[in-house]
Amino acid sequence: MNDAKMSQTEKLPCLFVIFGATGDLASNKLLPALFELENAGRLADNFSIVAFSRREWTTDDWLEHLREILKNRIDQSFPEGVLERFFARFRYQQGDLNDIESYRVLAAGLAPGSACSRTVFYLAIRPADFVAVIRNLKAAGLNEPRGMNRVVIEKPFGEDLESAQVLNRLLHQHFDEEQIYRIDHFLGKETVQNLLVFRFANTLIEPLWNRNFIDHVQITVAESGGIEKRAGYYDRAGALRDMLQNHLMQLLTVVAMEPPPALEADALRDEKVKVLRSIRPIAKRAIHAHAVRAQYTHGNIDGQVVAGYQQEDNVERDSITETFVAAKFYIDNWRWRGVPFYLRTGKRMPKQNSMIAIRFKHPPQQLFRETPLEWIAPNWVLLSIQPEESMHMEIHVKQPGLDMNTRVMQMNASFLKTDEQALDAYEALLLDVIEGDRSLFIRFDEVEWAWQVIDPILKHWVVEREYIPTYPAGSWGPAEANRLFDNDDQTWRNEL
Repeated sequence: MNDAKMSQTEKLPCLFVIFGATGDLASNKLLPALFELENAGRLADNFSIVAFSRREWTTDDWLEHLREILKNRIDQSFPEGVLERFFARFRYQQGDLNDIESYRVLAAGLAPGSACSRTVFYLAIRPADFVAVIRNLKAAGLNEPRGMNRVVIEKPFGEDLESAQVLNRLLHQHFDEEQIYRIDHFLGKETVQNLLVFRFANTLIEPLWNRNFIDHVQITVAESGGIEKRAGYYDRAGALRDMLQNHLMQLLTVVAMEPPPALEADALRDEKVKVLRSIRPIAKRAIHAHAVRAQYTHGNIDGQVVAGYQQEDNVERDSITETFVAAKFYIDNWRWRGVPFYLRTGKRMPKQNSMIAIRFKHPPQQLFRETPLEWIAPNWVLLSIQPEESMHMEIHVKQPGLDMNTRVMQMNASFLKTDEQALDAYEALLLDVIEGDRSLFIRFDEVEWAWQVIDPILKHWVVEREYIPTYPAGSWGPAEANRLFDNDDQTWRNEL
């Protein structure tokens, strides 16, 4: 059968290997997302899944574990046979990520005579294990035939610019760029994708999306949870590497990018790279004026007392790892020059809240200065990413009565109709991996330029190891974060 006659199904992967199948990422995100794709009928009949983990389990043990993971999703509304069909796709393989024999066993279990020869290798593992897995895939011949199999890399991609470049060179020794899917699940969220439509499909919005009308942009990813069971990774990484370098920088590029010539993978990513290349470098002497870090201490969240970061399990008692970071960036291009972009993320904050907030400038003339209305609050566009996905616009209207007073009205628009259900980011991204759509995945030059933006801050903080500001758990971060603002009337937007 030649390529011209090969059906679309035969070009899709028939095997999906999850390294780290019993870890938190697989249990909380990947497996539920694959189950929802099964329920939606989006997985091909010949699609199989290998759960690879070091636990000494049988396939029956694994299926019992899988049933426990999915118990809250299984109800009578599912069509008959969905669960059984999903379970039948799995086999479990016990193996060590550092043991080449485990990969040879994996390779021997693949079906060489299958019409579908493509495999997806998903690295749901610690970043420290990426190198070992990539090398062992090569040693076992699982990267062949070149150009066919796909490898999915979770963030963070490297620990700094140099390590990211080393990891990329290693990947390219064994895989082509078209085989590499660097995943950032924020790009799979409906709100982020809707931002492209909001900007580029509405002539009402795009003419205002520039330095002439926008005062500043805030991007916040607040987490009420702590580090959970991730101390081994998090105490080495911190919020700057874990969140700001990838998630928040990606959101910044989507907000600030120019319209691409087409909605194609490379066209979109070209525009995002242009944004990152235009970010003004931060001089060493200006780090304190552009970036703030802090660490949570004990506090109260939702009426419960929670421990401070240094009291968390497996965290060094004198650790200065940041759990909060806020930074200010300028994009020196025609559209955005002079507009500050404020990025902020932290753990143990009052609520789970991810939001893009765009504040518009005041009118050029204050017409109401001789009325009871002495000051007008600015207009905002608020894009909520989580916990809900929606858009809000704040405008002024006159209050009823004889005096000239106004009130702010919020125009709210959910992206979903009442009978629609939100698509999980991982469902969308896993389907893209399977179908070979790389539009929402990150090209290496995006990673490289993001590290170049962050590296000056990172290197400065590595040297400053004597003291770190703190903030109580349940607060919106340290007071020091307010010094980033250019003007006295700029404040953090915490709520919709």
